[in-house]
Amino acid sequence: MAEMKATTLAPGGIDHVEPSPYSPSSPEFWVYVGLSIFILLAIFVGKAPVKIAEALDARIAETRRTLDEARAIRGEAEALLANAKVQFEASAGDAAAIVTHAEAEAKTLLSEAKRHAVELTARRAKMAAQKIEAAERQALADVRVGAANAATAVAARVIASTHTATTDKILVDSAIARMN
Repeated sequence: MAEMKATTLAPGGIDHVEPSPYSPSSPEFWVYVGLSIFILLAIFVGKAPVKIAEALDARIAETRRTLDEARAIRGEAEALLANAKVQFEASAGDAAAIVTHAEAEAKTLLSEAKRHAVELTARRAKMAAQKIEAAERQALADVRVGAANAATAVAARVIASTHTATTDKILVDSAIARMN
């Protein structure tokens, strides 16, 4: 093979030549040689083909054993399937009885739900009436308070406009005289 040359100018002006990976002076060449020797030794000295053949034979035996187990499991599954079909056919009559029972139970539940709905509506109507009565009582109380406040304000204005200092002095003197 032709040797490949790559030249680079290294610092200081010295040319540097890279060797080809296939030349005996390159490290890659010696790695290839060492690997090849290892593989040849593994094949011929280590009897690798015999060990590989034994491993393959063991794998084939394991596969045959697995296939035999699979056949046995398939036979069991077919027997179970036949049994299930018989049970399914037997349970078809039971299914009709279950459906009839479920329909009767559904009717009962529906009538109970209607009764509960009527009771709930009545309770809520009663609660609404109670809330309305409470709101009416509160509104009446608010009107009474407003009327009392208005009456107090009017009375205060009337008293303030009709009483003078002389009138107040007469009232105070008579109140003191009553106490004595």
